[in-house]
Amino acid sequence: MKIYRYPTQDTWADLIKRPVLKQEEISGLITEIFQEVDKNGDQALIEFNKKFDKAETGSIVVSSSEIDSAESQISEDLKQAIRQAKENIAQFHASQNQEIQRIETTKGVICWRENRAVEKVGIYIPGGTAPLFSTVLMLAVPANLAGCKEIILCSPPDKNGDINPAILYAAKVCGVSRIFKTGGAQAIAAMSLGTESISKVYKIFGPGNQFVVAAKEYAQRFGVAIDMPAGPSEVLVIADENAVPEFCAADLLSQAEHGSDSQVIFITTDLKVFNETIEAVDRQVKDLPRNELANKALANSSFILVNTIDEAVEFSNLYAPEHLILAVKDFDQYTSKVQNAGSVFLGNYSCESAGDYASGTNHTLPTNAFTKNYSGVSLDSFVKKITFQHLSEEGLQNLGKAIEVMAEAEGLFAHKNAVSIRLRS
Repeated sequence: MKIYRYPTQDTWADLIKRPVLKQEEISGLITEIFQEVDKNGDQALIEFNKKFDKAETGSIVVSSSEIDSAESQISEDLKQAIRQAKENIAQFHASQNQEIQRIETTKGVICWRENRAVEKVGIYIPGGTAPLFSTVLMLAVPANLAGCKEIILCSPPDKNGDINPAILYAAKVCGVSRIFKTGGAQAIAAMSLGTESISKVYKIFGPGNQFVVAAKEYAQRFGVAIDMPAGPSEVLVIADENAVPEFCAADLLSQAEHGSDSQVIFITTDLKVFNETIEAVDRQVKDLPRNELANKALANSSFILVNTIDEAVEFSNLYAPEHLILAVKDFDQYTSKVQNAGSVFLGNYSCESAGDYASGTNHTLPTNAFTKNYSGVSLDSFVKKITFQHLSEEGLQNLGKAIEVMAEAEGLFAHKNAVSIRLRS
């Protein structure tokens, strides 16, 4: 870990840098993968499963019997936890649905806006050492609430050619249409281009490593929308003298264990909390099953001592974290000052894990400083908004002159005539 005591603002630009791979190394591979999937479809995905995941898959389609048998492979406690989380996520996202508001902008001119679901959506769920079945809930629940007609899910298979049963159970509970055994950039290519088994979708959702993020960006060349740039996970914790070092350390490690490219940042105004949190991280990481990954992430992470919480918040806004924890006594004083963050956790008991799993907020969030211009996934992510207007005869008479004058000023006389011909009638 990197330790900084009272760094001056002219050094902050270096402190906020994320570790990244060279883009040219990634982009060349992404292009090759898309070309191979375009050429060979399902067979390319089967070969990529063998190459990247060491998995033998005769078919990429998950059968209904595989989905049904998954239910018996997980504990009742986990099934109950998944159902409880689903209820909270559904309740929070359903509250985001707004009633149609018809506005009379000029007498006789009525305008309004209506939602329409994105008809075909693709969900990418990372597998491997951490099968993120919780992400199924975060994406499939709002997709269903929005009314998406087709929800397909892609996830990498294990070495036996299977998808984690918790992912399959969550997908079944949330009403996913079809599930496929394919991961990484090749899964994004399949959903972007379509194959014999996988339909081309209109929008792709889900987090992943830098290769998945690059593939999602590349997918936009084929007319496919994406949720956001969502890459390696990150958290920034701001603590004062009232913070609990053991809690802070646990929150930092909860993100560090995601992968070696994750990043955690700890900022505090209190020297005692600073030192004790570092000591707690060193103690706790030894007991983690994924401590090798966590230690690699910690090597690229920073522990920073500053003078004031206002300074810490200012640094956080510059860094623009995916997750922000305000482990401070008077957090209400600072929430309005948070400008850039994906999801914010307030106080000593609001652990980031709550948002990851079951509080109800969505954990699919922008990373790599994209919280400066992107929001996390919400119900709005799965809908388009269409505007409507109705002009009565009186409405056109009231508004027509303004339209004619503006159209003529722009030299668009056919536009003007569309109004004039009506007014003359």
